[in-house]
Amino acid sequence: MSTTDELLAKARKPGEDAMRLHPFYRGKTEVVPKCAVRDVNDFSIWYTPGVAEPCKAIKADKEAVYEYTNKWNTIAVVSDGTRVLGLGDIGPEAGMPVMEGKALLFKYLGGVDAVPICLDTKDPANIISAVRWLQPSFGGINLEDIAQPKCFEILDTLRAQMDIPVWHDDQQGTATVLLAGLINALKVVDKSMRDVKLAMIGAGAANIAITRLLFSAGVTPGNTIIVDSKGTLHPGRDDIAARQHEFVDKWRFCQITNADRVIGGIAEAMKGADVCIALSKAGPDTIKKEWVASMAKDAILFACANPVPEIWPWDAKEAGARIVATGRSDFPNQLNNSLGFPGIFRGTLDVRAKTITDEMCIAAATELAKCAEERGLSEDFLAPTMDDWEVFPREAAAVGVMAQEQGIARIQASREELYQQAARMIKRARDLTQTMMKEGYIPAPPGD
Repeated sequence: MSTTDELLAKARKPGEDAMRLHPFYRGKTEVVPKCAVRDVNDFSIWYTPGVAEPCKAIKADKEAVYEYTNKWNTIAVVSDGTRVLGLGDIGPEAGMPVMEGKALLFKYLGGVDAVPICLDTKDPANIISAVRWLQPSFGGINLEDIAQPKCFEILDTLRAQMDIPVWHDDQQGTATVLLAGLINALKVVDKSMRDVKLAMIGAGAANIAITRLLFSAGVTPGNTIIVDSKGTLHPGRDDIAARQHEFVDKWRFCQITNADRVIGGIAEAMKGADVCIALSKAGPDTIKKEWVASMAKDAILFACANPVPEIWPWDAKEAGARIVATGRSDFPNQLNNSLGFPGIFRGTLDVRAKTITDEMCIAAATELAKCAEERGLSEDFLAPTMDDWEVFPREAAAVGVMAQEQGIARIQASREELYQQAARMIKRARDLTQTMMKEGYIPAPPGD
């Protein structure tokens, strides 16, 4: 078998294992008690008649729900199944494995209890209503895999109308981790955030949010070229102008990016670029080797489409890219939002923040980048892996401190207090899983 065949076989293996193990476990999460049950008499405390007392306390003070229930640590992972991974509109049922996986990562990496909720509607008004109705039961909402442009409307409306944090991980979470990766990649190649020329391939929810966050972090808009399915963004894009009230961010980017007014497609956008960030059509031939070869010296390429990147990393390297990252865990330099959302939500919940701001995301990205830098940056090591569990409480602490500085936190705590609280929660979740595996409550996969 050739080296390429071996790499392709390695890339296919996670999917093959998924088809074997998903039906074996029949789901990835379950509900277990967290209170003591010494005997059946304890049910009179946890249920009737004793439970009436905390109910009355919450009626007198609605905020007491955070003290008497698990609302303080529970979020909903909400999707309509219209933009699942790189698979598109596959429906709410087909999206459930992803939402369950998200809930698993929230718990294991962030100590956050997450409930997958797939809605049988594509109507943004109905999604907004459904999420608002869920507010009494949850401490936060993670929107997931919702197609654009409605994802922007849904997020903005819910953030304005709800008293708990709502975020869209495909936007804010992905943006946070990509920013962390770029911070460190630029250190490796010794280039400046403000000076680099940037090609953004894809103009979906993720890349729009990444671009917005990169601009907040110091990237120069005029040095950035964005490409959607119809070509580069520029003021002459009449198709976007005609729908500018629907594609607000896209039309704004037409005005402020692409200072040289480059017209064309991916090839033209990548020519001479220092950095290419792609979250577009799944590959492997979405980005061609000759386009990578046309980039600037010491080029940085983030090919993050799921489940298959726009170009295989080995092809990009062969074409001349110095640094290559993907969203996959089976290649070096995984830049996946799983490095961000568990710690960010942990910190948000721990200070009971009202929302999750761009500044909180930048704080998380900066801390994530610092964690990798402390371990020693290289072309194949831009970000920690999910095995580096202490990264998540550090992110949580950074996020909690920023929320306090912005005046949107309901709880005040020091950075050290926030770190210790997050570390305890995350360690408990990981230890609980390992203990259940050791004791056989979670059976070993067949063949192990």
